[in-house]
Amino acid sequence: MRKFNRKKDQIRDISIETNVNMNSDGSCIIRLGNTHVLCTASFENDTPQWLKNKDSGWITAEYGMLPGSTSTRNKREATKGKQTGRTIEIQRLIGRSLRTVVDLKKIKGCQLILDCDVIQADGGTRTASISGAFVALSLAVKKLLNNKTLTENPIKDYLSAISCGIVNGEIYVDLDYIEDSKANVDANFIFSKSSGIAEVQISGEGFTFKAEDINKMLQMSENSVKKIFEIQEKVLS
Repeated sequence: MRKFNRKKDQIRDISIETNVNMNSDGSCIIRLGNTHVLCTASFENDTPQWLKNKDSGWITAEYGMLPGSTSTRNKREATKGKQTGRTIEIQRLIGRSLRTVVDLKKIKGCQLILDCDVIQADGGTRTASISGAFVALSLAVKKLLNNKTLTENPIKDYLSAISCGIVNGEIYVDLDYIEDSKANVDANFIFSKSSGIAEVQISGEGFTFKAEDINKMLQMSENSVKKIFEIQEKVLS
């Protein structure tokens, strides 16, 4: 039995609080069960050097876990002198996912940077970061349209993400930390609301899996993520 009698295809309680940071162009805190992530969006009238003089803008992301986000203090990566491979992988995933629903030509010569800082971690931090980052991005774009910095809305579709896994032979969506630590197969699905799948990550943790398992995980995740889209639409309306 899952904690709080949660069904296999049921996500944890979710809430998104917007405009929590006065200095960023868009911000929110997403709470998915006991996983809480602060997401902010910052606009820069500049692009990376490799994009100079090209007909495109850029969306990128940075991700981090604050020291108090885990049960034992998480050391700041700045004190280590470098980012871990996990951090680099996750922030690339966030940026790559967001770019699937943004027309980069409509932000030509500019970039939006999404910062996702995990305040409290209990599984699914990368998927919560993606769902929250989309809200922060949308709020920033709304502000930039209102003040005429942007003339067209570059966002083409909604974006959200959910974790999924196989634990003791059973498929569950939105794994908390205990479930994730026991998972035989671990997956993350990133969905747009109407245009399709942005990315799929699936790996066996010492186990293999079959195509039918992938199809079941995909279907359950796609059904469950509808709740996240509902919350996003509500807070952005």
